[in-house]
Amino acid sequence: MSQVKEKDTVVVHYTGKLSDGQVFDSSVGKDPLELTLGLGQLIPGFEKGLIDMKPNEKKTITIAKEEAYGEVIAELRQEVNKTELPQDMAPEVGMGLVSKTPDGQEMNLRVVEVSEKTIIVDGNHPLAGQDLVFDLEVLEIKDATEA
Repeated sequence: MSQVKEKDTVVVHYTGKLSDGQVFDSSVGKDPLELTLGLGQLIPGFEKGLIDMKPNEKKTITIAKEEAYGEVIAELRQEVNKTELPQDMAPEVGMGLVSKTPDGQEMNLRVVEVSEKTIIVDGNHPLAGQDLVFDLEVLEIKDATEA
């Protein structure tokens, strides 16, 4: 029986949870995820967890934050004066914003705090700094000639 290896295209169902058991994402009840390993489509720990699995195999893996979204980087949290925002914007906690860096790259930010004159935005991934738990089920390993 075949096993998942580097560069394989696999079809999987997954449920992602925080270490306290809270589910943050799942493909169950939706279309399964199809990905080719080694292309950097997903966090490294997820791809490593699939290696050597067989079709119809299920397992639970824990991914350390270093193999997930990394540590929280304090410099990615910034205070912004509301006067720097578009006039018609009413910032709320949880709101997503996009900012351009000096070199023209777009950066996704989240509003994490709102006060009378300023807001605090965070450019860290919402799951940064957390170990993650994934329930995995390999449904299919696609033959490279099928792709």
